Amino acid sequence: MVRILARTSLLLAVMLGLAAPASAQVVQNFHFGIGGFVPTGFDGRVSGDVLVSDLTNVNPQLFRIGDFKSGQVLGEWNVAFGHHIEIGAGVGYYKRTVPSIYADLINDNGQEIEQRLGLRIIPATFLVRFLPFGKEWQVQPYVGVGASALAFRYTESGEFVDGTDASIFSARYVATGTAFGPVVVGGVRMPIRGDIYAVTLEVRHQFGSGKTGGIDKGFLNDKIDLGGTNVTFGFLVRF
Repeated sequence: MVRILARTSLLLAVMLGLAAPASAQVVQNFHFGIGGFVPTGFDGRVSGDVLVSDLTNVNPQLFRIGDFKSGQVLGEWNVAFGHHIEIGAGVGYYKRTVPSIYADLINDNGQEIEQRLGLRIIPATFLVRFLPFGKEWQVQPYVGVGASALAFRYTESGEFVDGTDASIFSARYVATGTAFGPVVVGGVRMPIRGDIYAVTLEVRHQFGSGKTGGIDKGFLNDKIDLGGTNVTFGFLVRF
């Protein structure tokens, strides 16, 4: 998958280089979007994912991968060369905290043993978009490829059960870092009375996994899958 995306990016970059000299004008735009992030599901997550381990451990925790669905915002600065190719860079923000309990265990008072699992992702993304049909004052579908640096923070806090003697203890575990991975996008731009303003609908899928530190840092496994799909509604202004 990564090789295919790399080859596609190279092809689009060559097309960009050919298109730039023929363009009489370089047009810039700012794109702001808001929408939702859906994480990669249980069966598609990277091997060694800590959330999968939490769900399938000897003492499994009760939550769903789908509970990590949440809103996301993004802002981008793009430069168009001609009517059909543009490059851009932007940043997004996603954060979600999910409650969890042990499936089969309670404490000495008959109460559930509770945790909170938190995930934050701040993707910084470079994209090449190809808009094969139409011009700025017309509806323009597009596809694109790129790469993201995914700054992440993953936490587990609350009460936990020791796997050796079944004692209950309070703790907070934190993993931070930056992961890198490819991105694919597809969408459509719809102009608003001319070629300056447009509304957008975009679907974007990001790939990547971060390192948690595993057992040494208190986690059941050493990776956290950061992949998922963004669906974003946005507003674009050209200048």
